[in-house]
Amino acid sequence: MFEILKDFESKYASLKKKGLRVEGMNMIDPKRKKHVIMISKPFVFDNRSLPKVYQGIEVKAKIEGILHEEFKVEAGKSYVWAPQHFEKFVDRCSTEIRKSFNSPEMSREDMLDALAFGNFEEHKKKCIQLMNDGKIPAFKLN
Repeated sequence: MFEILKDFESKYASLKKKGLRVEGMNMIDPKRKKHVIMISKPFVFDNRSLPKVYQGIEVKAKIEGILHEEFKVEAGKSYVWAPQHFEKFVDRCSTEIRKSFNSPEMSREDMLDALAFGNFEEHKKKCIQLMNDGKIPAFKLN
């Protein structure tokens, strides 16, 4: 396990200057002895540069810092990661996002993918399913 974590840290070391912090290995399910690699990162971070699973171990991320106004929601009234929040943020801050990613030609779709956990359309489908299952508050798609 320790070698996998060291290998992960080494492989993604270049992302540290963009705000990535590798926090270590955590056990999330003692019965099944399931471990995850815990990382933290700023909200404006290109999630496409990170794997969801590394050498068979899930990578879990948490956001450090303050969330932008589009994501400040009242508990139970709205889902913080609802698709429309990403869309509103990208529409309002596209210039700053492009500058942060050092990519002046970045498309709206690329920004949404980068911010919404690597694949915006996949995230949107997952949110719709969670909403239909009653697991998150209802939301309207733009």
